[in-house]
Amino acid sequence: MSAIPDFLAMLAAERGAARNTILAYGRDLEQAEELIGSNLDTASSAQLAKLGAGWSDLAPSTLARKVSALRQFFGFLVDDGLRDDDPTHALPRPATRRPLPKILSHEEVESLFTAAEEAAQTNSPTAVRLLTLLEMLYGSGLRATELVSLPVSAVPRDAPFLTVIGKGGQARMVPVSHRADKALKRWLALRDSSSRWLFPSRTGHLSRVRLFQILKDLAVRADLPPEKLSPHVLRHAFATHLLEGGADLRALQTLLGHSDISTTQIYTHVDAARLVRLVNERHPLARGRRSD
Repeated sequence: MSAIPDFLAMLAAERGAARNTILAYGRDLEQAEELIGSNLDTASSAQLAKLGAGWSDLAPSTLARKVSALRQFFGFLVDDGLRDDDPTHALPRPATRRPLPKILSHEEVESLFTAAEEAAQTNSPTAVRLLTLLEMLYGSGLRATELVSLPVSAVPRDAPFLTVIGKGGQARMVPVSHRADKALKRWLALRDSSSRWLFPSRTGHLSRVRLFQILKDLAVRADLPPEKLSPHVLRHAFATHLLEGGADLRALQTLLGHSDISTTQIYTHVDAARLVRLVNERHPLARGRRSD
C-alpha cells in the first residue's frame, strides 16, 4: 500500500499546506510512480535516476517542484521509519533561478489610480468597487484569492486592519491605509448588503478571473499595456515600493504572509537593481565620465 495518502495528510495537518499544493504534490508523486513502474515507497536510486529522462522536456520551475515533492516524500518515509535510506540523491538537479517579479513604476501606478479615481467620481458601484480593489491590492499587498474571498466580517469597524486568511489557512492582520479605508467606506455603502462577501457576485464572491479582467480594462484606460497589469504585479509593486521607502524585510514578510523569509528576499534583488542604476546615474565619477 502506498504511503502517498499519508504523506499528503501530513502536509495538510502538520504544515498547513494549501489544497492546491497538496493536489499538485499528489499528481507529481503519482506520475513519478507511473514513470518508474513500481511503488514509489520502495523505489531505488537507480529507478529515480530514470526520472530525468522522463522529465527532460519540462520547464525548470516544474521540474524543481516535482523534485521538491519527491525529496519531501522520501524525507517523510525516513522520518516515519518506513525507509532506512533516502534515494533522492539520484534525482535530476534543476538549475533554476527565480525570475525577478514584474513591477510597475511609481508613475504607472499613479496613472492607474488617476483613471480609477476619475471613473469613481460618478459614484457608480462598479467604478467605486474597482477603486477599492486597486487600493487594497496596491495599498495592502493582498493576493488575488485573499482579496476576492474577503467576507464583510474581515473589515473591522475601529482598528485599521483586515483579517486575512492566506495560504495554508493561516490568518494574518493586514493594515489598511487611510486611502483604502476611505474607498472601503464608499464601497460598503453601495454594495449588496445581503451578501456575506465584501465583493459579492451573482453566484458568491467576485472571481479571480473577473478581477484579472477588470484590471486589464483599467490598464487600457490608463494607457498601459494590459499584459503588464495583474493582481500579482500590484502585489509586487506594493512590496518593492515599500522596500524602496525603507521598510524592514521582516515587516514586509509579515505583510505579505510569507512563511519563509527567503521568499520575501526576492524583493531585495529588485531593490538592488535600482541601487545599481542609482550609483551609475548619480555617483560623482559616473557624472564625471558623462561630461568627458
